[in-house]
Amino acid sequence: MRLGVLDVGSNTVHLLVVDAHRGARPMPARSHKAELRLAELLEADGSIGTAGVERLVRTVRAALDVAEDHGVAELLPFATSAVREATNADRVLARVAEETGVELRVLSGEDEARLTFLAARRWLGWSSGRLLLFDIGGGSLEIAFGMDEAPDVAVSLPLGAGRLTAGRLPGDPPEEADIRALRREVRNRIAEVVGEFNRYGKPDRVVATSKTFRQLARLTGAAPSTEGQYVPRRLDLEDLRVWGRKLSLMRTSERAQLPGVSEGRARQLPAGALVAEATMDLFGVRTLDICPWALREGVILRRLDRMRGD
Repeated sequence: MRLGVLDVGSNTVHLLVVDAHRGARPMPARSHKAELRLAELLEADGSIGTAGVERLVRTVRAALDVAEDHGVAELLPFATSAVREATNADRVLARVAEETGVELRVLSGEDEARLTFLAARRWLGWSSGRLLLFDIGGGSLEIAFGMDEAPDVAVSLPLGAGRLTAGRLPGDPPEEADIRALRREVRNRIAEVVGEFNRYGKPDRVVATSKTFRQLARLTGAAPSTEGQYVPRRLDLEDLRVWGRKLSLMRTSERAQLPGVSEGRARQLPAGALVAEATMDLFGVRTLDICPWALREGVILRRLDRMRGD
């Protein structure tokens, strides 16, 4: 059957259309993205303002048109941290449902971590052993660890690249004092959960998903996306340290010219690099692998698993 997963994230609204069957790998058929950056559209009281809600409604409606044009039989719509944490989330969800007919399922941070972990496990297989996973989104950082398809421990921290940029790094380029202050805050938050993971032992393999990690890996020498999903891509901590410093000294327009960096994400990249470096360093990870599957694929895989039980 043809499934569509509609991901209302903190940075983008992304419709992924796949041909999916029980026991088979989901095959991408169409990808439609719209930059929304909800994490940067929050009002002072934490609500999504009128303009933001109207943009969201228009964007969801446009994604529905694409889904219909491509013969999607079932739509799996969900929202993540930007909607989840908005003070007017219920009103936003009701407005979207009323005007588009789409009832967004709001995932918890732990849900995000668990579904992303499922996708990484299926992509990498059982031979990867004890798996440690990192994912930096626009609104949050997810970390998960485990031996099975469900992680033994999964946490979500409010350390997304979009959120931190909007709230803590107003300059272009950011002020050095702001970078230092944010670095301390990020490391303090991550350090609070490291012990929770260490009690399960050392991972056999460490992987990262998300646009932020993919862009950072590309900057440090990984293959471009045009070479396909099956090309191994890695990110080294020492290379990341060098590039993190470079990115913090550049203007957004300069970052947007770098290989693999999209114009819409260029402003967020210093914050993303800071979070990635802190996460790898505090967890004692020198090198990690980039996994092409993430949350959207996890949502699709969970739906296929339920089909097997029908």
